[in-house]
Amino acid sequence: MAIKSVSIRIEEEMLQKLGFVADYEGRSVNSHILVLIRENIKAYEQAHGEIDGAVNPAENVKPTRKN
Repeated sequence: MAIKSVSIRIEEEMLQKLGFVADYEGRSVNSHILVLIRENIKAYEQAHGEIDGAVNPAENVKPTRKN
């Protein structure tokens, strides 16, 4: 599995708070973000079914607007 890098824009205060929580959990900010992403994907798949491993990124760039 290839490892990709992603940049995000985040408010400084939010990043500091995220760093606090990550440190409390004994993780780096990067590792903590990965945990949060994995938990989010797991919750989504439990509610909506497993996401196919061959997801087409072009179809998933922008989430649909919630009604």
